[in-house]
Amino acid sequence: MELNFKLIVLLFGIVCTGLTAGLLFTWQNAVTPGIGRLDDLSFLRSFQAMNRAIINGKFLLIFFSPAIVLFVNAYFFRNNDVSFWFFLTAALVFFFGMALVTIFGNVPLNEILDKTDLETLSKLELETLRQKFEQPWNQWHMVRLISSMVAFVLLLIGLVYSK
Repeated sequence: MELNFKLIVLLFGIVCTGLTAGLLFTWQNAVTPGIGRLDDLSFLRSFQAMNRAIINGKFLLIFFSPAIVLFVNAYFFRNNDVSFWFFLTAALVFFFGMALVTIFGNVPLNEILDKTDLETLSKLELETLRQKFEQPWNQWHMVRLISSMVAFVLLLIGLVYSK
């Protein structure tokens, strides 16, 4: 397989999808369980700080580029029936299960947390905020994790069948 734009798009999509899946896996298995052990104020402060730190150009490029790049990749492989269907399915799974879930599930919760002055809340208000935030955020996150991992595997299978 010669190195051309089509291959570069494929490899970029695979790498970005894999990095996203790896990040989400790490959050699921280390970050959220770790901060989940903290008291309400420490948990909410930690989540607020991580959410603010993670929003940067490098992160956004790697995290969201597959939502577009994977569709371009599928288009490039439209003449390869087997790879095309793996790549198109990966693009759809990533777009709906990772990108849209992030935008409409996790981000609104992050924004509520970001706009809250935690230092002014009572202990009961902190507990209530955490209850409204933590479980829904973790549920949406699980959808993102599974979707990104499935998309990554589909891309690898498509790569095996590509010519």
